[in-house]
Amino acid sequence: MEENAPASRLRAAAPDIAVLTRALARGDESAFREFYEAYFDRLLRYLLVVAGGNETAAREALAAALVRVVRHVKPFDAEEKFWSWLTVLARTALADESKKQRRWFAFLERLSRHAETENAGADGDVADERLRTLLDKNLSSLPPDERELVSQKYFLRRSVREIADTQQTTEKAVESKLSRVRRKLKEALFDELKNEQTT
Repeated sequence: MEENAPASRLRAAAPDIAVLTRALARGDESAFREFYEAYFDRLLRYLLVVAGGNETAAREALAAALVRVVRHVKPFDAEEKFWSWLTVLARTALADESKKQRRWFAFLERLSRHAETENAGADGDVADERLRTLLDKNLSSLPPDERELVSQKYFLRRSVREIADTQQTTEKAVESKLSRVRRKLKEALFDELKNEQTT
C-alpha cells in the first residue's frame, strides 16, 4: 500500500465487520481465515498485556477464545462493538484457563499425597515440581478419551452425573473409568519414582 494512501483507502483495507461476522456466524471457513489474519496478532498482544506478559497463558487463552468465537459469533454492525466482544471473550478465556491451571495443580497435589503415602520407601524430599512433571507427562500419554475424562472431572469440575449424561452412559460406568484412570496415573508415577531411585 502506498505510504501516503488516503485514510479512506486505509479503512477500505480493513474487513467489513457486518459482512465478516455474518459469514462467521454461517460457518464460512474463508471468513474464519480472514478473521484469523485480521485479529490473531491483535488478540494475542491484548492477552499478553492482560496476562502480565505470560506468553504461555496468553496463547492458551487465545486458543480457547478462538474456539468460542467459532461457536458463539453473531453479526455485528461496527468494529468497535465486535472488538469489545472479542476482548470480553479473551478475558473470560484467560480467567477460565487460570482456573483450570489451579485445578490441575490441586489434582496433582492429591495424587502426589497418594504417591508419597503409598510409596513409603521413596525419598521424602522429592520435589513437588518433579512430581508434577511426571504426572503431566503421564497424563499426556493417556488415550484421548481418558484425558478428556480427567479434564471434565478435575479441570472443568463436571459432576459424574453431568459427564454420564454427556457420554450417554451410567454414573457407575463413569466412576469406574475414573477409578481406573487414577490408578493408572498413580501406578505410572510410582514406577517412575522407583526407577529414579535405582538409577
